[in-house]
Amino acid sequence: MSEFLALFLFLFTFGVLLVGYPVAFTLGGSALLFALIGGVTGTFDPAFLEAIPNRIQGTLSNELLVAIPLFIFMGVMLEKSRIAEDLLDTMGQVFGGLAGGLGISVTIVGMLLAASTGIVGATVVTMGLLSLPSMMKRGYCPKLSTGIICASGTLGQIIPPSIVLVLLGDVISSAYQQAQLDQGIYSPESVTVGDLFLGALIPGFMLVGMYIVYLIVIAITQPHRVPPIPAEERKVSKELWMQVLTVLFPPVLLIVLVLGSILGGIATPTEAASVGSVGAIILAVSKRMFSLSILRDVLRSTTEVTAMVFLILIGASLFALVFRGFGGDDIVRDFLMSLPGGVFGAMLLVMLVLFLLGFFLDFIEITFVVIPIVAPILLTMGVDPVWLGIMIALNLQTSFLTPPFGFSLFYLRGVAPDSISTMDIYRGVLPFILIQLVMLGLLAYWPTLATWLPDIVYG
Repeated sequence: MSEFLALFLFLFTFGVLLVGYPVAFTLGGSALLFALIGGVTGTFDPAFLEAIPNRIQGTLSNELLVAIPLFIFMGVMLEKSRIAEDLLDTMGQVFGGLAGGLGISVTIVGMLLAASTGIVGATVVTMGLLSLPSMMKRGYCPKLSTGIICASGTLGQIIPPSIVLVLLGDVISSAYQQAQLDQGIYSPESVTVGDLFLGALIPGFMLVGMYIVYLIVIAITQPHRVPPIPAEERKVSKELWMQVLTVLFPPVLLIVLVLGSILGGIATPTEAASVGSVGAIILAVSKRMFSLSILRDVLRSTTEVTAMVFLILIGASLFALVFRGFGGDDIVRDFLMSLPGGVFGAMLLVMLVLFLLGFFLDFIEITFVVIPIVAPILLTMGVDPVWLGIMIALNLQTSFLTPPFGFSLFYLRGVAPDSISTMDIYRGVLPFILIQLVMLGLLAYWPTLATWLPDIVYG
């Protein structure tokens, strides 16, 4: 009976989420409802609920999670300072004389915004508002333009310092310790956010490189789809390189300071995020884009997103507790371990399920609800924790780009002009989805793409 209730709990929660009810209340409410049903039917021990206060206290006292509001603040402040607008203009001038140069500029700026904001929705919307009109004006193919914007906007999932990797780092670390304890290892090794940041660098930059190679191939074979910027609209070289120095150097320096301090072991992610927040304020002041009203807007946005994240985390903790009380963990473990193909079969199924869930759920819900259930099992089976984290991040990035439900597509549809149809957006992202699937396959075949750097730096 308890096994059926565990399954029904998951299906019921998923159904309520599809209706559109708030995620945090859905997770917590569904868990309490089924705990009550289990208590009445004698299939759930109410003593499990006594752990709720400790779980909430553990969440709120987790120093690593303090990095989340700080990174959000950094990203929103950089967005308000119009850094994306200046970067697009500058990179467009640098590469604009080449066929496909504007598309390459959008890809590079998307990578820089991913590294500075880490917020996919904000990046896609910003890039859509700023670059799409410019690309249409220059005669770019609408399908290709929307595909570039969506693909480069989702790089915030994998390019560090990504909020996705911060959350995954915390969850994967807990799952790894649990897996080792289950194996009788009572002095477990740990996995840090820095490990995941390092592990994401090679796959992330390879993905950017593959996007650029695709645009170069299009420029060679179909130059009419990606025409260069006319010569009369381009700046002279001396003026251009001064602009590159003043516009590109400050945000790149900030990214290097934040990421380098984490990877070099000089600062924790929380400390580095605080440096990034202060650096974002300094950049805004230097660009004369800082005021009390802007600071108020940034703080309000940061508070809203942070409150959402932590409410979901608390609801997910309650959900996981009740799910475990019904024996749901044992059901999932027995099922995955009984699959043909061993580790490969279990990993393949988990990736497929996460890919499908990415159509309907945001990465926060998936990270807090699904990953704590499946990650300990996969890690017990011998899967490398860093590789697992990067595979999950890259998989969800692909899911958020895939029609008809990809979140990035909805973000761009909201700001794209009516002259661009939804089908144009859907068709435009297909080549980039194929590129991401190739990258996912390469990472699956060569796990060292994710594990080599952490082993070298921390090994």
